[in-house]
Amino acid sequence: MTDPLSASLASTLREARLSRDLSTATLADRSGVSRAMIGKIERGEAQPTAVLLSRLASALGLTLSELVARAEGSADRRLARLADQPTWTDPVTGYVRRSVSPPARGATELVEVSLPAGASVGFPADSYAFADHQIWVLSGRLRFVEGTDVHDLETGDCLHLGKPVPGTYVNPTEEACRYLVVLTKR
Repeated sequence: MTDPLSASLASTLREARLSRDLSTATLADRSGVSRAMIGKIERGEAQPTAVLLSRLASALGLTLSELVARAEGSADRRLARLADQPTWTDPVTGYVRRSVSPPARGATELVEVSLPAGASVGFPADSYAFADHQIWVLSGRLRFVEGTDVHDLETGDCLHLGKPVPGTYVNPTEEACRYLVVLTKR
């Protein structure tokens, strides 16, 4: 692990799995992530991608933001100052995710993402299963592939996602794209 948040994510993931009385095999079945990879992540031997963390969080009944807030140990605060908002970088794509919302476990979460030029990050349908999603482009251009639908979004555009289907965030440009994801638990 290269940073304290990644190390804390590993132990938080393990604690969440154990608190639900799930074996690694059961979590693997629910998430589609191999038992070996779950073990490596929980032991801090592998830094998970955004997709893997999202699959694991969903299988545990958590959003990625809740998992990050628990890892940071800040789940009871109602104010999230910029300096205290946890960020996490996907080791493969360079995608940077910042939990904007206070981690007080409200129904709505705000997540700011910076997607590097030319990068794409895909998530399975179960990542969208228990929360409504809206995407608001803050700067740049974003292509969101929602199942078979393709949405090309410009700065200021906001997309409300439909029923849960696989989704891919794509930055088709040569400049970073910043967008806000608004998640509201169903």
